Amino acid sequence: MKKAAVAGALALAALGLSVPVSAHATTVSPQPTASVSPTPSPSSSTAPSPSPSTTSTPPPVQERKTLVKYGRHVKQRMDVYWRANDPLTRPVVFMIHGGWWSGGDKAYMKAVTRSYFDLGYVVVNINYRLSGDARWPAQRDDALDAIATARLMAGQFGLDADRYAIIGFSAGGHIAASVGTYGDGLPGLRAVVGVSPVISPLSAYADGGADATHEQRKLRQAAVALAGGCRPTRCPRVWSSMEVPFHASAGDAPMLSVHSTREFVPPYQSELLRESLAPYGVNMSVRKYPGHYHSSPLFREPGVAETIQTWVIGHLAY
Repeated sequence: MKKAAVAGALALAALGLSVPVSAHATTVSPQPTASVSPTPSPSSSTAPSPSPSTTSTPPPVQERKTLVKYGRHVKQRMDVYWRANDPLTRPVVFMIHGGWWSGGDKAYMKAVTRSYFDLGYVVVNINYRLSGDARWPAQRDDALDAIATARLMAGQFGLDADRYAIIGFSAGGHIAASVGTYGDGLPGLRAVVGVSPVISPLSAYADGGADATHEQRKLRQAAVALAGGCRPTRCPRVWSSMEVPFHASAGDAPMLSVHSTREFVPPYQSELLRESLAPYGVNMSVRKYPGHYHSSPLFREPGVAETIQTWVIGHLAY
């Protein structure tokens, strides 16, 4: 607990940010493709204009939660946690949930979302189409569209469109890393974090044979489902697109991966990406923790959340 408090204090000092003084949540659905300008929340009251003899005081900063549709599918939704009446422009942290690409929901990310909001960031918690809805690269495309939509709405949410990070868990870590290596880098993307990220679906497929553990076999099946039910030999182009190390380039964002040493998504997958990024001078750190915990249980292990916070803070600082 003391470490978390210290990390929070470091974040606020480094970024010059403050935690909001009062809270109020709203849910609205703006059109993501429109040009959006700040408008009062429907639940906000409008104060009368002060008379010339009255000294006005700024309204208190208030917490807001806004549901944004970034596409037509029911899964193409994201929650934006921001601050109304905030004089500051704040960096952004995007969250991507896990769930074998076939399940999970942004609701599972509420605790970690809250922790980064309390550090002073705007936080965007993303849902995306699952493998049962659409095959790859729909999941990566959804994350890219969600990020682009949030950046277009920077004025409404008081966010810095040119200073953001992505944190993904398990299958969400694969999506985050795929965004981080998309093209020759994205404008404004400063850092990508994967918690037990599936960096190499081809390796997961190879590791999920007859002698594999239940989790390894399940991951192999999940990767096949992500490819539209098609195995690597039949659909090499789709599997090549899914393989993050194949897309390393000089413009990619710095990355941090954390793994347990004995989990079913082994650290060597992230080490493959680190080796692919190294010739381009892109830094990637792979942290290993003892045990077999995967994804959220690993995140809750002592020191893991604090390590990630410190790394994100450092990369989002000016």
